[in-house]
Amino acid sequence: MGEIDRRISYPLLWNRLLAIVEEQAQVLMRTAFSTVVREAGDLSAGVFDTRGRMLAQAVTGTPGHVNSMAEAVVHFLDAYPLRTLVPGDVLVTNDPWLATGHLNDFTVVTPVFREGVCVAVFASTSHIADVGGRGFGADAREVYEEGLRLPIMHLFRAGEVDQTLMQIVRANVRDPVTAEGDLYSLAACNYAGAQALLALYDDFPGLDLDDVGGYIIDTSKDAMLAEIDSLPRGSWRYAMTIDGYDAPLALCCRLSVTEAGIVLDFDGSAAASAYGINVPMAYTTAYASFAVRCIVGSDVPNNAGSLSVIEVRAPQGSVLNALPPCAVSARHSVGQMLPDVVLGCLDQVLPDRVPAEGASCIWNPVFLGDGFVINPIYNGGTGARADSDGLNTTAFPSGVRTTSTEVNELTSPLVIWRRELREGSGGEGRYRGGLGQVVEVGHRHGGVFEVSKMFDRVHHPARGRQGGGDGAAGSVHLKSGQPLLGKGRETVPAGDVLVLHTPGGGGLGDPEQRPAEAQASDRLGGYTPG
Repeated sequence: MGEIDRRISYPLLWNRLLAIVEEQAQVLMRTAFSTVVREAGDLSAGVFDTRGRMLAQAVTGTPGHVNSMAEAVVHFLDAYPLRTLVPGDVLVTNDPWLATGHLNDFTVVTPVFREGVCVAVFASTSHIADVGGRGFGADAREVYEEGLRLPIMHLFRAGEVDQTLMQIVRANVRDPVTAEGDLYSLAACNYAGAQALLALYDDFPGLDLDDVGGYIIDTSKDAMLAEIDSLPRGSWRYAMTIDGYDAPLALCCRLSVTEAGIVLDFDGSAAASAYGINVPMAYTTAYASFAVRCIVGSDVPNNAGSLSVIEVRAPQGSVLNALPPCAVSARHSVGQMLPDVVLGCLDQVLPDRVPAEGASCIWNPVFLGDGFVINPIYNGGTGARADSDGLNTTAFPSGVRTTSTEVNELTSPLVIWRRELREGSGGEGRYRGGLGQVVEVGHRHGGVFEVSKMFDRVHHPARGRQGGGDGAAGSVHLKSGQPLLGKGRETVPAGDVLVLHTPGGGGLGDPEQRPAEAQASDRLGGYTPG
């Protein structure tokens, strides 16, 4: 294409690609069997060039899935070069070190052929409710205990499902219908993306997606470098202590701004844990780079170009670069805390633009009992923002929505007896931290059930910035009074009720500077006592 043609055609092509990947994600949500995908959007979807570089991602999805999937497709193409694939082939893996960090996430990759030539690759990821083993939780000591681990392999061969693979999956999970259905759902959403892309080729004769993709990637990289060029050069450090499993963990970061980009080095962070809260490097990279993108170049498209100028390092054998066979099932309980650490560095680079620390890690208990497994999502508050209060019960950085009470009660014998904002849980400040929530869960028939917990901010609450107060710490207990741990699997006895208090976000600025009308609104809304 000539320069004039590019100016006209490339914006149209870019917008079509965005529409295609969003349609891909919506197909995944509409067809998924797992509630956490269908209701909460725990997924990712994107289109890649034939070199495995992500060109565009769907808005629907989580940073942990999207940004780790961005690195995963290269592993697929290394294992199965495009010349070895044929139309109708679909590949799959849930290997934590090749995809998104734990066994519950399955990534599916589909090459797209036109006139016998591969022109693009679609990829998608979703969280499957159960993959066998101990179940989703933090208690395992090795990845082998955590469930079924599939290497990169064929899900479909020339359009025919690999029945041997499906038999293995069905034989190793507690809910085979859901697991099988979710795999078909992933393949279906990639197929929908592929068909929409082929229609794009019909609308733009002579289209070369690799050429367009190169332009998208180069332009995004240049735009991101321009944003970074406006920052001061230097290095800044920040550290944060989180709960861990059985002992506190230190997360340390040094952020360096150079001419080549931004480097995030987590040297000094805690060693790998003996339990399932370890983070594979791809997931560390995903959330650390996301934090940068929130503040620096947030308007630049998120793709291989813009991500390429952010380098993430963590020592091998640390909790942020855990190696096989470390247990990693609850890697989100550590990985989702990383944006707060990176933002702590950026606050020193760009003061007055960075929020306070928030609840960060989603509170996603797994409830198990006779014949049911559900994984609802409950969120705490975000930190106060530079010019406004924090958001109540909002998942940042994951973006995963709360699953509805009605769906959770419909798919299990549990009852959500109470769910309301947690008064006074946001840190005080010129801008108040977001509120957590109170949730009470019991068995409809007074029976016993179990809960697998992967919570943080129980012992180390979100800290305020610039004189703002800390958010309230979370807590877990039985209504009968017995306290429970923030992590690990425990039993809720017959007739008792589980009570969750999710954490609040930190405040920002001097509380004495909070306007009187905002204080009155807080009291009127029940956000603060009084």
